[in-house]
Amino acid sequence: MPEMAQRSGQEDPERYLFVDRAVVYNPATQADWTAKRLVWVPSERHGFEAASVREERGEEVVVELAENGKKALVNKDDIQKMNPPKFSKVEDMAELTCLNEASVLHNLKDRYYSGLIYTYSGLFCVVINPYKNLPIYSENIIEMYRGKKRHEMPPHIYAISESAYRCMLQDREDQSILCTGESGAGKTENTKKVIQYLAHVASSHKGRKDHNIPGELERQLLQANPILESFGNAKTVKNDNSSRFGKFIRINFDVTGYIVGANIETYLLEKSRAIRQAKDERTFHIFYQLLAGAGEHLRSDLLLEGFNNYRFLSNGNIPIPGQQDKDNFQETMEAMHIMSFSHDEILSMLKVVSAVLQFGNIVFKKERNTDQASMPENTAAQKLCHLLGMSVMEFTRAILTPRIKVGRDYVQKAQTKEQADFAVEALAKATYERLFRWLVHRINKALDRTKRQGASFIGILDIAGFEIFQLNSFEQLCINYTNEKLQQLFNHTMFILEQEEYQREGIEWSFIDFGLDLQPCIDLIERPANPPGVLALLDEECWFPKATDKTFVDKLVQEQGSHTKFQKPRQLKDKADFCIIHYAGRVDYKADEWLMKNMDPLNDNVATLLHQSTDKFVAELWKDEIQNIQRASFYDVSSLHDSPGEVDRIVGLDQVAGMNETAFGATYKTKKGMFRTVGQLYKESLTKLMATLRNTNPNFVRCIIPNHEKRAGKLEPHLVLDQLRCNGVLEGIRICRQGFPNRIVFQEFRQRYEILTPNAIPKGFMDGKQACERMIQALELDANLYRIGQSKIFFRTGVLAHLEEERDLKITDIIIYFQAVCRGYLARKAFAKKQQQLSALKVLQRNCAAYLKLRHWQWWRLFTKVKPLLQVTRQEEEMQAKDEELVKVKERQVKVENELVEMERKHQQLLEEKNILAEQLQAETELFAEAEEMRARLVAKKQELEEILHDLESRVEEEEERNQTLQNEKKKMQSHIQDLEEQLDEEEAARQKLQLEKVTAEAKIKKMEEDLLLLEDQNSKFLKEKKLLEERIGEMTSMLAEEEEKAKNLGKVKNKQEMMMVDLEERLKKEEKTRQELEKAKRKLDAETTDLQEQIAELQAQIDELKIQLAKKEEELQAVLARGDEEVAQKNNALKQVRELQAQLAELQEDLESEKTARNKAEKLKRDLSEELEALKTELEDTLDTTAAQQELRTKREQEVAELKKAIDEEARNHESQIQEMRQRHGMALEELSEQLEQAKRFKSNLEKSKQTLEGDNKELTSEVKVLQQAKLDSEHKRKKLEAQLQEVLARVTEGERTKGELADRTHKLQTELENVSTLLEDAEKKGIKLAKDASSLESQLQDTQELLQEETRQKLNLSSRIRQLEEEKSALQEQQEEEEEARRNLEKQLATLQSQLCETKKKLEDDIGVVDALEEVKRKLQKDMEATNQRLEEKAMAYDKLEKTKTRLQQELDDLMVDLDHQRQIVSNLEKKQKKFDQMLAEEKSVSARYAEERDRAEAEAREKETKALSMARALDEALEAKEEFERLNKQLRAEMEDLMSSKDDVGKNVHELEKSKRTLEQQVEEMRTQLEELEDELQATEDAKLRLEVNMQAMKAQFERDLQARDEQNDEKKRMLVKQVREMEAELEDERKQRALAVAAKKKLEMDLKDVEAQIEAANKARDEAIKQLRKLQAQMKDYQRELEEARASRDEIFAQSKENEKKLKSLEAEILQLQEDLAASERARRHAEQERDELADEISNSASGKSALLDEKRRLEARIAQLEEELEEEQSNMELLNDRFRKTAMQVDTLTTELTGERSAAQKSENARQQLERQNKELKAKLQELEGSIKSKFKATITALEAKILQLEEQLEQEAKERAAANKIVRRTEKKLKEVFMQVEDERRHADQYKEQMEKANSRMKQLKRQLEEAEEEAQRANASRRKLQRELDDATEASEGLSREVNTLKNRLRRGGPVSFPSGRSGRRQLQMEGEFSDDDADSKASDVNETQPAQPAQPE
Repeated sequence: MPEMAQRSGQEDPERYLFVDRAVVYNPATQADWTAKRLVWVPSERHGFEAASVREERGEEVVVELAENGKKALVNKDDIQKMNPPKFSKVEDMAELTCLNEASVLHNLKDRYYSGLIYTYSGLFCVVINPYKNLPIYSENIIEMYRGKKRHEMPPHIYAISESAYRCMLQDREDQSILCTGESGAGKTENTKKVIQYLAHVASSHKGRKDHNIPGELERQLLQANPILESFGNAKTVKNDNSSRFGKFIRINFDVTGYIVGANIETYLLEKSRAIRQAKDERTFHIFYQLLAGAGEHLRSDLLLEGFNNYRFLSNGNIPIPGQQDKDNFQETMEAMHIMSFSHDEILSMLKVVSAVLQFGNIVFKKERNTDQASMPENTAAQKLCHLLGMSVMEFTRAILTPRIKVGRDYVQKAQTKEQADFAVEALAKATYERLFRWLVHRINKALDRTKRQGASFIGILDIAGFEIFQLNSFEQLCINYTNEKLQQLFNHTMFILEQEEYQREGIEWSFIDFGLDLQPCIDLIERPANPPGVLALLDEECWFPKATDKTFVDKLVQEQGSHTKFQKPRQLKDKADFCIIHYAGRVDYKADEWLMKNMDPLNDNVATLLHQSTDKFVAELWKDEIQNIQRASFYDVSSLHDSPGEVDRIVGLDQVAGMNETAFGATYKTKKGMFRTVGQLYKESLTKLMATLRNTNPNFVRCIIPNHEKRAGKLEPHLVLDQLRCNGVLEGIRICRQGFPNRIVFQEFRQRYEILTPNAIPKGFMDGKQACERMIQALELDANLYRIGQSKIFFRTGVLAHLEEERDLKITDIIIYFQAVCRGYLARKAFAKKQQQLSALKVLQRNCAAYLKLRHWQWWRLFTKVKPLLQVTRQEEEMQAKDEELVKVKERQVKVENELVEMERKHQQLLEEKNILAEQLQAETELFAEAEEMRARLVAKKQELEEILHDLESRVEEEEERNQTLQNEKKKMQSHIQDLEEQLDEEEAARQKLQLEKVTAEAKIKKMEEDLLLLEDQNSKFLKEKKLLEERIGEMTSMLAEEEEKAKNLGKVKNKQEMMMVDLEERLKKEEKTRQELEKAKRKLDAETTDLQEQIAELQAQIDELKIQLAKKEEELQAVLARGDEEVAQKNNALKQVRELQAQLAELQEDLESEKTARNKAEKLKRDLSEELEALKTELEDTLDTTAAQQELRTKREQEVAELKKAIDEEARNHESQIQEMRQRHGMALEELSEQLEQAKRFKSNLEKSKQTLEGDNKELTSEVKVLQQAKLDSEHKRKKLEAQLQEVLARVTEGERTKGELADRTHKLQTELENVSTLLEDAEKKGIKLAKDASSLESQLQDTQELLQEETRQKLNLSSRIRQLEEEKSALQEQQEEEEEARRNLEKQLATLQSQLCETKKKLEDDIGVVDALEEVKRKLQKDMEATNQRLEEKAMAYDKLEKTKTRLQQELDDLMVDLDHQRQIVSNLEKKQKKFDQMLAEEKSVSARYAEERDRAEAEAREKETKALSMARALDEALEAKEEFERLNKQLRAEMEDLMSSKDDVGKNVHELEKSKRTLEQQVEEMRTQLEELEDELQATEDAKLRLEVNMQAMKAQFERDLQARDEQNDEKKRMLVKQVREMEAELEDERKQRALAVAAKKKLEMDLKDVEAQIEAANKARDEAIKQLRKLQAQMKDYQRELEEARASRDEIFAQSKENEKKLKSLEAEILQLQEDLAASERARRHAEQERDELADEISNSASGKSALLDEKRRLEARIAQLEEELEEEQSNMELLNDRFRKTAMQVDTLTTELTGERSAAQKSENARQQLERQNKELKAKLQELEGSIKSKFKATITALEAKILQLEEQLEQEAKERAAANKIVRRTEKKLKEVFMQVEDERRHADQYKEQMEKANSRMKQLKRQLEEAEEEAQRANASRRKLQRELDDATEASEGLSREVNTLKNRLRRGGPVSFPSGRSGRRQLQMEGEFSDDDADSKASDVNETQPAQPAQPE
């Protein structure tokens, strides 16, 4: 509200405060409202327009607009009700009977146009900016509002301030006033008015002598505002003096109500305005004030220039209309002097302001061939460094080439132009922000008064309202988050006040905490984890170096995509990144530069320079202490959204990505772990603010901007509606509508609406509450629409409007009737008058006619003359007069006699009264004596009390003396405190440092605890894995030992087997020959059997086809028979052709008999065929050998089958012809019957339709009843769940407290150091303050706990009342359902009777033909009955319509109830969500391992990529260096050539020019190469850094990989060992098989015995399985019983806990009742004393007043009445006392009983817990037994299955052997086939059993497959071994041949020797040697090969599968 100051004119201020009620209560407007049925219709121009309802057309309504009379069609849902004119310009909009948007807007508009800018809306005070000065802020107005209650005066900001001030003084409770609204709505002006009012009302200088001090507190408080405005306010498009920060002004008051100090906290400073502004906007006022108002000396000191010379002043000098910056500068300086700012401080501040402007003048340029920034001119930098006390060189170096930390070393890194510009702007913003924080800190120091301690405070919050732009950024999110929290606070306080009101009035109402409605949205923004909110995710992204805004949005969508309040952008083209649904509407957010805004990076090098500045002020600004003062501020706020197109991006994230090293640089990055994001700091400050606000009693002010043109008297409806929605006013109205917003006092309700119930209230006195109850009964209002309290009656919205309509209609009827009666009376009176006039006219006419006739007659003349002379006439007149006198005298005499009698009677009465009075006087004198005695006693009591008073006064004097001594001590203490204050300041600084260290330590501890928890979880997992591995190792060792034993046995067996092998091979050859022969024979037999089986299958298929055809024929026969029966029934029903039909029936029966005979023949044929088939089967079995005979039989059978088919076809044709004849005969009869049947069917269908409709309705009603029952059950179930969850939450709270205690023990060491420092502080603070604060906090805690208890009890009561209502509705619905069911039963009975009558008529038709007439009569009767039933049905339909109407009404009531249920469900869902959090924790822990694995893979991939990049870069570098060397060589050569050319001056002109050109080109190339080299070097450095990191990561990863590899190797070794064992087992099995083949002949005889044994074993196994299943079932039943008992025990325990809680609550309520009773007792005693005092006074008055009999009598009567009243009151008080005593005794008894019950229940609970523990132990034991049983059963079944499989294999082998041995192939084949079938049957049985245990078998099957594979491999190896053996055999044969050849040679040699021929010994020797070598080699080779075979066999499976 710009310039909303007081006005000095003569205008009446009351015109702008009070409403003219004469205009409001205009009867014409009331009549117009009732006649036209006015409503609100939506309008684009006016928001809503008034219109009258003309016609209703279904869902649409025709309305006539009130403004122009046009008609329009409007949907019913769009229409909003209009309030009666009584509610026009109402001061509190919560009183409106029709609470809707249109009514609220209309009321605000009417008041605004009348000059009334303040309006209440429940707890809100809505203010609309008038844009002009109003005379309502003067001191007279302040005095007018001072000491008045809120409802006594019209709405005003002073009324809000006064109520807050009075509540603070009376209740000793802190207050807060929350002013919110858009920019330009008037928040700042209203906060000024609040401060002005409080400074006037609570100024302390009025009672003090030293009020002439210039720096007085109130004056300083008022002067703090101009300073803050100049530094924090700016001109925007909407507002010339817009606050660009939020503030919370805390004014402290002492016990007496005087101001003792103040404190200002600021929020959301828009510091980006310091560096850039939108079009037509200014930066902060101080810049313009300084440049305009500074003198020459100051300008030279501050190095100031013109407005247009500063880049940060984007729009130059924009003046504000009506204000001068120069004057404002002087006012700011004066305010600073009043605030006791020193000259040095002011100069230092202005220097910093000038320095901020100089920051913008620093210009950076990009170097020609590099991206590096340079500063061509450093004049601006010199000025800046001069102002801030830095060296220019260090500053330029810090900006252009800052030092960053790489590993352990510091490196200087060149900055680009964009990075340098960004760094300078960030520094400018940071310096201005720190200056502003220092200024606020300094103002707080000036306003702080430590001499007087503040008892309580009033806080004024001036903060921006809800903001919804087209695209919203990080700043809007923070503002909207704040407003969500504030709206939640409002909803919660409104809920508490409503609750208190309803509780005070004793109304049952389901209390809904509407603050919980906003909790999901708040959680979405602020939740730290599970799933993390927006701020938490933003902070998380800020930690990652490669994170961007896009990754943040993706992560947000991934985490919160399913949240109800979160939405993704609807289209891909949308500019918004995500949407949040706030209470004020849907808000689109754009996440550009959110990470930068949240991190707020600074150049650390410059920050350290500023911290080390020579200027003390600048160094103090950049000190840690100032830095750690709250840092909740916004960055780059609304200037971006005001003109998004004009403001360029500073630096994109892609450009600033390289700045991460500097953003988190050396000093500030690692310093104490204090990396705090903006979001984090803002959230902390907001939580602190909300905590303070929650501890206060809030008052809400909502400021509204009427238009954007700043025009007075103009209001834009849509703009105002949007603000009402954003400000939460409409939200408050929504909450109001849920309850009973309209409240009227009983008297007012009776006075206004008694006209509607004229005969409801009897004559005489009646209590207001009873009268209202009678009136409401007479009005027949729905019980859900009203509640009757103790002093008021409450209504829902719209009820009063309905009553007003009815009242207006009643008044109009009465007035019309009254007018009719009045008009009738007047008409009758006029008619009678007219009749009298007519008769008088007739008389006049007659007399006139007679006179005209007689006037000329002489006798008449004579008569007229003589008549007066006659005396006779006079005597008669005299006689008449005398008679009249006589009558009068007689009447007087009678009167006098009567009066005498009455006087005598009165005399006697007076005498009697005199006697009575004498007696009363005696009684009075006696009473007087008694009263005097009482007075004497009271005097004695008074003396005693006076003595007590004297004693107390003496004590008071002693206390005063003590007080004086204490004051002296206090003065001493104050002096001591002044000494301590200096120490305190120092210690505070140290404490802050320690707190910082504490915070960091706590953070580290939290991290360590989290790591500990993670490690513990991992440890537990590893322990479990270790146990499992140990168990596996044990199993494996046992297996190994067994395998080793087996290997030894196998080695022995192997040797034997090798010996056996030779023998077996010979046998094998023989057996193979025999086997081949047997196989040939078997193949022949198999071929023959297959042929036979195929023939049998074909025959069986033919037989099946014949059977199917026979079955079809039989079905057709049956169908024909059924049709015949139906036709017979129809024939019997025929009325005219009964005889013909009977004849036809006879014929049909004959036909049927013939058909039956044919059917019998067919059956006989079928039997013959079947017998023949059986014979065929037997013959086939007998004659399988001879195929020729079979073929002949087959042909014969085929011929017979063909003949049979032909016969069947002929019979079928005959049968069809007979059926066609029958159909033709019956066609005519059927047509006639069908007509009658159709009539009956129509009739029946009508009945069935009506029946179906009724049944459908019945089903709907039953379904509704079921739904209600389910809802009831659900609610009870949820209630139980909630109670259980409550208990769980309590248990978790206790666990949390335990953990908290453990943490407290850990942090105890740190606290001891803090306690040593803070001992002096505690000694100073303990005295005086601590006790009061502790008491108040304890009281508040007590009240909170009591309120919580009351809330719980109320909720339970409300639930029970709700359940009762639902049960009543259910019973009503059930009654309706029963009635409808009875009606349906009656109808069904009538239908059954009708059907029975129809059946009887049918029977009569079949029996008799001549009863047709009787049947027709019965038919007529039935028709009449049907008509009657139709009429009944119509009546039922009418009743059903009525029921539907009642149903709709009930449905509406149900909807109201469902609204309440929805809120409870929301509460339940929130609790369920909390429960789900714990479940989600487990899932997250599981997902963590997966994440780590993914991160490891990513790191590996990145490492590889980085390594490849590094290699490529290194290669590129080498190439570049080589190229550089080559270029340098070329350069040298060219220079040499140049020098040669220069020396040889032959062609000087041409060559020099060309050489210079080539030189330039070469230099350019060299420079380019250098730039490339530098870039490559930078990249190399980056890659080397990355490489170092990656190497570290790689080492860690390698270690992990090595561990994994070792684990895998171990697993592979284990697998190898297992496979070796399996191979050995397979070898053993092979050997066993060979043995079995050898012993096959011997084992053949034992086969039958083995089969029997197998069967016996199978039976035993089946029995064992059945027994095991029975045991399992028994155990399961026992388990279920135990579980039931457990659940019962838990339920009983829960019930006991609930009962104990209820008992405790009852105890507390009883204690409260006892306290109330004691208070009532004290009050009654006071009243008794008061009565006794009054009685004594009356007695004194009686004794004094003894003069005058009449006066005595009057006083006596009065005193008697008074004494009687007092005696009655005394008796009542005594009776109340007795009742109270009785109640007290009863409560004491109840307390005792409850305590005993409590102890009993606790013991029962302990017993139940013990029983539960025992049951759990038993449960564990049973589970262990179960597991043992299952293991034993599994092992048994595995053994049996393996044995069976082995035996099956044996049987197959034996079958093969039998096939070889048997010569008689056919018989043997048959027997073997039979046996095989039996075996297969057994196998199938076994397979069925095995299917039941498939889960167990799957593992075994997989293992079997592996073994089979290994077997195959082993067989292959065996084949290889056989091949090698064959090779050896061949070599042996060769060796034998060679030996034979040698022997031959030997023989020849011998012969030669004998003959004496030449001998060649060398060749022989060599041959012998060769032979020996070959023999040795062959033996060794055989051994080696054999060993190789043995080695390859186990080694084979070791290969990876």
